[in-house]
Amino acid sequence: MTKRIDRIYAYVIEKTSRLTEEAVQWGEGVTTREVAEELDIQRSNSSKDLNLLVKEGKLAKIDGRPVKYVDIKIFRHEPLSKYVPSYKEEPRKRPVPIVKTLPSGPVITGEDLFSRIIGAAGSMKNAVEQAKAAILYPPRGLNCLITGPTGSGKTYFAHAMFQFAKYHQVVLPDKELIVFNCADYANNPELLMSHLFGYIKGAFTGADSDKSGIIDQADGGMLFLDEIHRLPPEGQEMIFYFMDHGTYSRLGETVKNHQANVRIIGATTEDPNSSLLDTFVRRIPINIQLPPFSLRPASEKIDLVKVMVAHEANQIQRRISLTEDVVKALIGSVTYGNIGQLKSNIQLVCARGFLNHMQQDEIMITVNDLTEGIRSGLIQLVSDRDGLAELSKILQPKMTVSPNESVLDIQSDSYELPYNLYDIIGDKAAMLKADGLDQEAINHFITTDINIHLKSFYKDHGFSFTAENKLAEFVDQKIIDVTNQIYEMVRKETQEDFQQNFVYAMSLHVSSFLKKIYIGEERHTNDNIREMAADFPKELHVAQKIRQFIETQFQVEIPESEDDYLTVLLVSLKASHSTGKIGVVVAAHGNSTASSMVQVVKQLLDVDKIASVDMPLDMHPRTAQERIERAVKEMDEGNGVLLLVDMGSLATFNEQIEKNTGIPVRTVEMVTTPVVLETVRKASVLGTDLDNLYESLKKFRGYAEVAQHSSEASSREQQAILAICASGEGTAQRIKEIIEQALSKRHDQTLTVITLSVADLKGKLKEVQKEFTVIAATGIVDPKIHVPFIPLEKFIDQDVDQLLDQLHLENDLNDIEDVKLDEVQAKKICIDYIEDSFTFINAQKLIHPLWRFSEALVEELSISTNHYTFQINLVMHMAGMIERLLLGEPLTVEETAIQQLKQDPIYPPLLKRLDHLQNQLKLTTPLSEQFYILQLIRNQLEKVIQ
Repeated sequence: MTKRIDRIYAYVIEKTSRLTEEAVQWGEGVTTREVAEELDIQRSNSSKDLNLLVKEGKLAKIDGRPVKYVDIKIFRHEPLSKYVPSYKEEPRKRPVPIVKTLPSGPVITGEDLFSRIIGAAGSMKNAVEQAKAAILYPPRGLNCLITGPTGSGKTYFAHAMFQFAKYHQVVLPDKELIVFNCADYANNPELLMSHLFGYIKGAFTGADSDKSGIIDQADGGMLFLDEIHRLPPEGQEMIFYFMDHGTYSRLGETVKNHQANVRIIGATTEDPNSSLLDTFVRRIPINIQLPPFSLRPASEKIDLVKVMVAHEANQIQRRISLTEDVVKALIGSVTYGNIGQLKSNIQLVCARGFLNHMQQDEIMITVNDLTEGIRSGLIQLVSDRDGLAELSKILQPKMTVSPNESVLDIQSDSYELPYNLYDIIGDKAAMLKADGLDQEAINHFITTDINIHLKSFYKDHGFSFTAENKLAEFVDQKIIDVTNQIYEMVRKETQEDFQQNFVYAMSLHVSSFLKKIYIGEERHTNDNIREMAADFPKELHVAQKIRQFIETQFQVEIPESEDDYLTVLLVSLKASHSTGKIGVVVAAHGNSTASSMVQVVKQLLDVDKIASVDMPLDMHPRTAQERIERAVKEMDEGNGVLLLVDMGSLATFNEQIEKNTGIPVRTVEMVTTPVVLETVRKASVLGTDLDNLYESLKKFRGYAEVAQHSSEASSREQQAILAICASGEGTAQRIKEIIEQALSKRHDQTLTVITLSVADLKGKLKEVQKEFTVIAATGIVDPKIHVPFIPLEKFIDQDVDQLLDQLHLENDLNDIEDVKLDEVQAKKICIDYIEDSFTFINAQKLIHPLWRFSEALVEELSISTNHYTFQINLVMHMAGMIERLLLGEPLTVEETAIQQLKQDPIYPPLLKRLDHLQNQLKLTTPLSEQFYILQLIRNQLEKVIQ
């Protein structure tokens, strides 16, 4: 009997062996689905065997949408080894791995290069596989784009790709990776062109001779275009013309008579679809996404720390040890800069440790060697209980790294210091000691110097250690982006200058009142505020425009009373206005708890009238009180002082401090950084009264989380979960039964499940929200009402009790592990659901045509789906539709919806697949039902875009 894989191979050869290379480039080939349907085998088996044939060198895989397979002999008009290295070469035939010695340590290039990158089998697995595919793709490899946030390792990864290509002889052996930063030429296309392509004599003043560009240097090799999103449109057009034709002209020439063979790797922190031309993006078939540090598992984070510390140990040729708390603080301190920020922090910590233990053979780094900012990483980590627990399981009490340990360095990356920081420290320490300074003074001077060196270096490499980075920890990024637009609008309307902290103060204000709107808290204008706003008609007019702009951006209704608050805030933020009307003192237990919070606020809001009092746990209360009194006197400007404390005896100091100082003091307990931010922001507003400020802070609910449910909203008694489906009956009713069954076991009567049809959603949603606090939604469509949207399969295949607990505990539902299903499990969910929910259809017979229908749509429309979730939802919906058709009860829609259906660009391919299904099942699908299928697909596509 013929093996399945042999049948597949024979079929592909029959269909593609006569094709030309040009035909393949135009999209000819065989798809996985075609093989599965023609040979009547499961699609998963078809895909598995096709990929095995590619690995064996019998077929070629043509990436695209959909992926296609062809006879590899099509490309053999030249020796195959030129295009595809054989997977069956004997080890002795492979070139010996090359080891170069660079200032940064050994550079290892070889077959296992990618496998030694941290996370190659984990969070980086997909990126590594894409990179290999891009390099080895016949005949000349593929251009690709590396995307990821600042500091995620894009430059490092590009060097790894180049070394891999070099090892496999895809690029010429004498070539080096050519690196070009597009940001340097963002606003000058002519200068860009001259650097990329060169120029001829006389092209511009000073062009005394012909000069080649970096394209010439990269010929036969690779060109890495960093910050590619900074290319102007003209620059992108230059690059994609070169990608298409391989020819170019130098500046000053009219004919493109130069040729080069260059593989291009781009890198960007931005969304390519919004920052690059469509015509440019289409020419880059592979987008390699690197994960942020926060999404990498604990084991990888620890390995990254160890590798980076090992590099520092090599620099000073001494053993370095870190306590468990130091490792945790370093990991917790990474907020916005990813691996780059981690490296910066490790360099800073090791430099301080070296300074403090310069005469010792082993550099033992403890929490005392950390800066306040890095030490606060411990506090940051405490708030991530799951992450902390994962780290604690695998962390040892002490991490020790010796010099010359075998670690992987692809090449000096963009975060490699160009000098030996430790030599600088040693030389400067010796000089200061010779000048007669004591050790404490030496440490102070050199610590300041280290900070300047590192901050200056990382600023030059794309890191802005600015307040906005810190602000993003408290305020949603969309609010910050909107506030930046407000700033430009205000400056244009008023023609006046405002304080540098405008964006930060306005962002916090907007975030605060949005939170109140989301939780339904009413806000009434204070009489004093209203009268004050009336005195500034120009600012009041601008404030009205700001309110309307925010309403549009966030799709919320903001009461007109907010105009008064915005007016006073605008007046307060004018450059001529002095801040600090009410003094603020933060007092908290711990060596640096209060000062850390105050440091953040000073950085964000640029204020001075705020003081911190740190109280170690062994400090006597009398000493603490004396220090607080001293701070209150320093902060008072005649309008009183607000005291923010964390717990215990501090809360009882209020009356005694007033008595001893004669200064009005109000005390707010349970201080957090957001509370300090809100206090200082409001204390800086013109006309603020101490008692009014105190009362407003007691009601402070934190800052808004855009597009997420607010925890306060879920505290109302009448809570509801929305279950939405096409009719409001089939799928929605089934979900309702599942949830209510779990609720009855828990004797929980505080939660109601409300079913709605898609058609009724707009009309009835507001009525539901008036009567209930909606805490979650599920079904075939996300109503987008700032509550978690829980996919159907989570209710069907997970512990519903766990889901309900997460909702009641007000935790983020993202904490619940996603369902990771294979195809068999996904089909079983559908079968069980159909058998439980419907009367007239046979689940066992219906699953096969419906599943093929869903697969065909996923492949043809390039629908992104995670663990078959979209297929499950679509099959469930289609099963309900078939039952309705059998009963003669199809859904109905308005005529405008039908017109919308026919004009949608994805309707023709949907109709094509639907016709095939209808022929199989011997039924006709009304236009109204087709409309709801289209909506389901559209929702999935929009979900991916968001």
